[in-house]
Amino acid sequence: MTVTKGFGRFERKDDILGFIMSKFKVFLARFLANLLILGGFAVLGYTYIPILVGEVWYQLKVFKKQEYSLGASTGSGQASVFARYLSSKPIKIVPVNREFSIVIEKIDVNAPIVPNVSVIDEKAYKESLKSGVAHAAGTAFPGEKGNVYLFAHSSLNFFELGKYATTFNLLRKLEKGDKVHIFYQNKDYIYEVIGKEVVKGFDTKPLTRKVLDPTLTLQTCDPPGTTINRLVVTAKLIEVGSFGYFDSGLFTSSRAPSVIDTTLYQLHTDQFDY
Repeated sequence: MTVTKGFGRFERKDDILGFIMSKFKVFLARFLANLLILGGFAVLGYTYIPILVGEVWYQLKVFKKQEYSLGASTGSGQASVFARYLSSKPIKIVPVNREFSIVIEKIDVNAPIVPNVSVIDEKAYKESLKSGVAHAAGTAFPGEKGNVYLFAHSSLNFFELGKYATTFNLLRKLEKGDKVHIFYQNKDYIYEVIGKEVVKGFDTKPLTRKVLDPTLTLQTCDPPGTTINRLVVTAKLIEVGSFGYFDSGLFTSSRAPSVIDTTLYQLHTDQFDY
C-alpha cells in the first residue's frame, strides 16, 4: 500500500512537473518572440535615428519659420538643443573654419572640407569622411574655373562613421535657388543651386563632365546609407566676398560668374523630381 501510494504520489508529482514545464516552455517561447520583436524595433530605431532626428528638426524649422543664417566670425558655431527644437528665434551659423569649409543654411550644414581626397582609394576617402566633407582630388578649388566636386556621407551609421556621417542627410531638401557657401582661404564663395539629379550606382559622369565656369557639385548616397544611387546637386558661382560682400577682383574670366552652360550637365534645371 505504501509503495502503491508512494507510486501514486510520484505520478501526481510527475504530472504537476510536466504541467509546469509545458507552461514554462510557452512562457519562454513568448518571451523570446517578444524579445526578438523588441530587438528588431531597437535595431530599426538605432539605424534610422539620424534620419528621423534630421527630418523632425527640418519640419519643426519650417513650421516655426526659423531662419538659419551666417553670423559673426566668432563663437562656437553650434546652436543649443533648445534653440534648434524649441525656440523660433533666428540662429546664426559660424563657419567651423574659413580655410576650407561648407555652410548650407537651409539644412544646417556646417562642416570642414578635406582637400584632395582620392575617389578611387576607398580606405583613403572613408578615413577622410570622418573629418568632414571630401573634396575630390583633381577637381577645381573655389576661385578656379572648373568643377569643385564635394562628397559626403548620407548615412544611417553615425556610430561607426563618426560625427560627419549624417552631414548630407538632408541634401535632398535643396531646391533651385538655394544658396551654398564654400569658405576657402578666408573668402566666402556663394553658389546657387541650379539642379539636382539621381544617378545610378557609381556613375562617374557628374565627376568627369566638363564645365565652362566656376561650378559646385555636391554628391551623397541615395537612399541614405546605401550605395544604390547617388544624389547629385549642381550649383553655379554667383558671388564672392566676406559674408556676402562681393569682391569682383577675384574673377579673371571675361564671362559673368553667374553664367553657366547648363547644357553640359544634361540637367533639367527647371524641374526637381527627386
